[in-house]
Amino acid sequence: MTGTVTVGVLGTGIMGAAMARNLARAGHGVRVWNRTRAKAEPLAEDGAYVADSPADAVRGADAVLTVLHDGAAVMEVMRQAAPGVRSGAVWAQSATTGLAAVGELAGLARAHGLVFYDAPVLGTRGPAEAGTMVVLAAGPVRGREAVAPVFDAVGARTIWTGEDGAEGSATRLKLVANSWVLAVTNATGETLALAEGLGVDPAGFFDAIGGGPLDMGYLRTKAALLLEDRLLPPGFTVDTAAKDARLVVRAAEEAGVRLDGAVAVAERMARASALGHGHEDMAAAYFAAFEGGTPAR
Repeated sequence: MTGTVTVGVLGTGIMGAAMARNLARAGHGVRVWNRTRAKAEPLAEDGAYVADSPADAVRGADAVLTVLHDGAAVMEVMRQAAPGVRSGAVWAQSATTGLAAVGELAGLARAHGLVFYDAPVLGTRGPAEAGTMVVLAAGPVRGREAVAPVFDAVGARTIWTGEDGAEGSATRLKLVANSWVLAVTNATGETLALAEGLGVDPAGFFDAIGGGPLDMGYLRTKAALLLEDRLLPPGFTVDTAAKDARLVVRAAEEAGVRLDGAVAVAERMARASALGHGHEDMAAAYFAAFEGGTPAR
């Protein structure tokens, strides 16, 4: 830690609320805003000031942290907030957005004299609540001492990918990591769906791969959510996973890379959402394997 700072947190959903809470617990001054105020109000018990508007949330802030749904939401909210942020303050942009959005947001930061950091995070509800996420960050060396306390409070480590946030190097790494997370989540659901269809006890599958190179903790974690009917509260929702899958596909297309699996995952997440599972953990993409969303057996 390099001292305490005042942070305006815009967006207090699953990730934003946990990040704001950890900032408050680290002794920082925290001002929060969320479009649905009820989602922000519980943070008052942790010492956060609950603002009525984005502009109110960033008043007097040394740092702004955006944890909103997508690039469009970040742009809309920061257009309201940025004029009220003091020149020279740092802006850590932690929403997962497309690469084009990163450049646009960096431009907004420049127009208002803010120091922009492209700073998506790796982690879901559990790591966010524990403050053990990995922060992927790109931005100028000058100013890092101001943003470091924020990253230290919300993550276990920070991986610096570049010195110009506008280039989106952190977001590029985040999209690559997300392509893996989405692929594993999808494969978990499909494997369990096939076991269901063939009448195979999932325990037999886990016994067969146990302790070998095919075994992995993430597979078991996501499978347990399905097998134990623990899709709520979500660690990361189907709707958000669908958005991120679309971003992965778009980035790949722009780079001239064909990702057939990612295209299928995006379609599958969208189908699971249409079946009514959008608010559940992304493991619920499993249900997209069945006609009407219900296992036949």
